[in-house]
Amino acid sequence: MKQLIIAFLILIMFGSCTKDFQDFNQNPYQISQDLQAQDFNLVGSPIAGLIFNLNGHQVEEDLLQDSWMGFMNTGTPFVGNVNNTTYYIRWNAYWGREYGSVMSPSQVVIKNAIKYNQPFFITWVKLIRILSMSKLTAVHGPVIYSNYGSSASTILYDKESDLYALFFKQLDSIQSDFAANIQSTKFKKFDPTAYGGKISQWMKLVNSLRLRLAMRLSKVDPATAQTQGEKALSDPAGLIATNADNFTNSLLGNIMPVAQICYQWDDTRMGAVMESFLVGLKDGRISSYFAPVTDMTLVTDHPSIPYKGIRNGAYINTKADHIPFSKVNPNFNDPPNGGNTTTRRDFTAAEVYFLKAEAGLRGWAGAGDPQTNYETGVRMSFADWGAGGVDAYLADNTSTPINYVDPVDSRNNFTSLSNVTVAWNNADSKELKLEKIITQKWINNFTNSLESWVDFRRTGYPKIPHVAKNDSSPDWGVIPADQWIKRMPFPDNERIGNPAGVADAVTKMGAGAADDIATRLYFDTGNPLNF
Repeated sequence: MKQLIIAFLILIMFGSCTKDFQDFNQNPYQISQDLQAQDFNLVGSPIAGLIFNLNGHQVEEDLLQDSWMGFMNTGTPFVGNVNNTTYYIRWNAYWGREYGSVMSPSQVVIKNAIKYNQPFFITWVKLIRILSMSKLTAVHGPVIYSNYGSSASTILYDKESDLYALFFKQLDSIQSDFAANIQSTKFKKFDPTAYGGKISQWMKLVNSLRLRLAMRLSKVDPATAQTQGEKALSDPAGLIATNADNFTNSLLGNIMPVAQICYQWDDTRMGAVMESFLVGLKDGRISSYFAPVTDMTLVTDHPSIPYKGIRNGAYINTKADHIPFSKVNPNFNDPPNGGNTTTRRDFTAAEVYFLKAEAGLRGWAGAGDPQTNYETGVRMSFADWGAGGVDAYLADNTSTPINYVDPVDSRNNFTSLSNVTVAWNNADSKELKLEKIITQKWINNFTNSLESWVDFRRTGYPKIPHVAKNDSSPDWGVIPADQWIKRMPFPDNERIGNPAGVADAVTKMGAGAADDIATRLYFDTGNPLNF
């Protein structure tokens, strides 16, 4: 009888507890998915990481296009001084970053947005994906976009012309969704950019991005370029127009990549091409970008402007040789390391004005006067970088880039290919005016070298020297001595894991294309004339 009573009591206790069984088994120190969803956390919390990873980091930027475009260069003879900077591919990581840290987690955001009926987050993520893939296609050419997420054994890449058409189509729908939800504040707590979730600011970015992508097509498909460019210029939401509108991204507590590789690795230094232009043009931004040398024997060619850079694709004997050359400005360090940089520029008003200046040269409606836009772009850049003397700079019609002298190894010396000046002259040819626009756009784009690499391949400006040491070979593609690197090959994991997809992608780059560094991308027509 006693056993029956005990069994009955246990049954009562168990029955009374089963209604709270879910709560009983919930970890009281862990927030449930339902609670997270109530404040959109499940949908929005990954977005800061997506935006942070839009750009490459040390290896993906500083040892690739930063070097090729002359912004920074390594003083370390990696792999016997035969590496990406000398046109022999040793590292190829940007593809993995964009798919692993942007496209893949964005799938989770989209899945949760569908589950919790938050379609506006899908719109936001679509824009972030375009920002990501529009950068990646500028590196490799065809990429996996419309077929992303496929489980097929062979995943086909999008042809570049199809990619741009799809980007423009999606920007249409994104802008419509933004306009319909312009008062929404759902993004606010998840937006790591200067926009703070303000939809009207994101709409300016949409138009600015459309203008950037349209300009990429200005030579290969001028009709589409003009149509899309004029759409961006006429949209009532406007463009990034002031430095307060700049699209700047939080570093999320991380150090700026260029500072990490320069200070923490004690590796890269100022590029010699930057030295040639900034010293020669008496450019006040030089002190915002770089630190002066302390050894004045390095700058006997211009002692009043004590900055010294390393040649692109330089001959490097030992790391110690070029360590004394100019580092980046220490302000690029994070606060724990004595700097003050917590964000990075991704799209600035200066770039937009340079885009408008070029659009005006090309006769696009709504672009405005090329000279006004050019000079406004320079002024915006000087203000953004905290540089002085912009009035005298814009009036200078005599200063030109200087020849470069490497005080350590004369094999790296070069004679400047450019004799461009700063002052605008309406009597100049369109070609010379464009050279001035793109040169100033390049100077402004410090820490955003990918767009300058696009412009260089598209227009041939700025006129930068060839690499001193060209190690290109049939392994990765041969770059003739009078040419520059055209693209990055597809990464090995794609070549091995998706060989048929890679082979198909190569055919989409045109007759005679190969998966090498010598194949031109869609926007790179090879025509030296821009008009």
